[in-house]
Amino acid sequence: MEHFLEFGFVCIENCFDTSPGSVAHRWVEESWARNGLDPDDPSSWPADKIHMPNSESALVSEMSPKALAAMGELCGGQERIQEGMRWSNGFIANYGWGRDEEWKSPSVESPGWHVDGDSFVHFLDSPELALLVVVIFSEIRPRGGGTLIACDSPGIVARCLAEHPEGLEPGGQIPVKELVSQCRDFRELTGKPGDVVLLHPFIIHASSYNHLPVARFMINPPPRLKEPMRFERNDGSAYSVVERSILNALGKKSYDFRIATPRRKVVPARIARQQALLEQEKARLGAG
Repeated sequence: MEHFLEFGFVCIENCFDTSPGSVAHRWVEESWARNGLDPDDPSSWPADKIHMPNSESALVSEMSPKALAAMGELCGGQERIQEGMRWSNGFIANYGWGRDEEWKSPSVESPGWHVDGDSFVHFLDSPELALLVVVIFSEIRPRGGGTLIACDSPGIVARCLAEHPEGLEPGGQIPVKELVSQCRDFRELTGKPGDVVLLHPFIIHASSYNHLPVARFMINPPPRLKEPMRFERNDGSAYSVVERSILNALGKKSYDFRIATPRRKVVPARIARQQALLEQEKARLGAG
């Protein structure tokens, strides 16, 4: 996983079945009716993204043992990840967001840079976001709505969080604009249906414009650790790849990090939005 340590991500190809008859293929086919759109008429698609609600899910252990094994490699073993992780049909569907805007290569000026995790206060060792996971259900070609990433951002974010043991609220308290201004390595993720990209949990990323007449379907469900990350392992257990990357960023072989305030949950605004979308789906499909 040297690529992960150097660039903050690794792409695992052919992780799950997307052929006709598969769960993944059915989810994509059903998504059109769920959103009231015609797959054969791109001119009618909204120049927007839809963050679809979940209406069905499957165990990752059954849908993609390959992806689960790769997550375990980065997190110090599957035994450190909470069991029962699921993937769902709650796609982030990009039908042409930004199609009327000028395309520019990813840079500091790209809109929407953020760090994931809107439901908890962020600490250096937060267990809620073990990795950022991009699960690809449709082909993503260049300029086709692939996630933009700042490859050199995980260390910058790690040093920021180390300076704030009191924790940082998602959104306003994490100084993303200031942090991304220190980055230099920006990339656009592409991939094929069935690919899974595993990214550092601290990586700064953003949505990108979709200038192609091809809808993009993906999800990014994070695995959760059973316990907070540890940066001072004196019991003989091995640091995970993610923990090592954070220690490398801090320039330390071990680090006695302790939170200064209790861990806290945050209720994200997306919950209400997705509930409303789910009710709209039910009405559209005639489900009570």
